[in-house]
Amino acid sequence: MTSEELTMNVEKALDEIRPFLQSDGGDISLISIDNENSVKVRLEGNCIGCTVNQMTLKSGVEMTIKKYAPQIEEVVNVGQPVA
Repeated sequence: MTSEELTMNVEKALDEIRPFLQSDGGDISLISIDNENSVKVRLEGNCIGCTVNQMTLKSGVEMTIKKYAPQIEEVVNVGQPVA
């Protein structure tokens, strides 16, 4: 799988989970894919301060990304952008 295909697959996974996050007033953005096995994302909106965002990240986001891109080993939330 090329890096372009990997990025497209990760974006497909985020598109699948995005409506669930948006229904709670949040969102998610892909920041980067490192070494083709680690995905960095940023939870946004209400997801930033949500107490269950780590659970959402692991059980929802990571599981969905691995469905589309099984070589991904971890998904990391990089937090708030620096203003």
